[in-house]
Amino acid sequence: MSAEHRLPNVSRETLDALEAFEALVRHWTQRINLVSKASLEGLWTRHILDSLQLIPFLPEGEGHWLDLGSGGGFPGIVLSIAAKTMQPEMAMTLVESDTRKSVFLRTAIREFGLNAKVRSCRIETLPQIPSDIVSARALASLSTLLGYAQPHLGPGGKAVFLKGTTWKKELADAQREWSFSHEITTSETDPSAVILSIGNLVHV
Repeated sequence: MSAEHRLPNVSRETLDALEAFEALVRHWTQRINLVSKASLEGLWTRHILDSLQLIPFLPEGEGHWLDLGSGGGFPGIVLSIAAKTMQPEMAMTLVESDTRKSVFLRTAIREFGLNAKVRSCRIETLPQIPSDIVSARALASLSTLLGYAQPHLGPGGKAVFLKGTTWKKELADAQREWSFSHEITTSETDPSAVILSIGNLVHV
């Protein structure tokens, strides 16, 4: 890892685990498409640091985080690694319909001793899992994501989505179908991207 990589305030133990996870992703990507070959060069910034931006949303105590469409573990595995030292009682459920990616996620959970589990199914068929936070990254439009998240949001729960350059249009489109409060934070890894934090979600 080179010196220019910006890091949030994480422990040495967390940093070591994240570097080991980066190596694991690179190894598995030779066999299955965890991340695109084009993004491998910028894996640390584009995927790991991008995911770590969600650390401020880690629920305290025995909170639950639900990550939809977990793919290569971004942000779910990255945040589970951070939570191991920062919020060790927090549980993570990762939802991934691709069988091979689910195997990878379970491998990462086992290797890093994470308080997490994988549900290998389509999001639409997932039984209700009351959660403090529901997240997704590069998965679907905001309106679609809100439909996925709503059944799983517990009282006071928030949906947290990493969105790219089309976020303004997606937000406007979603506001025609949904009523919600929201906060917008500019991404530290891409100035054209944002983190959308959404609460008080009601379909209209």
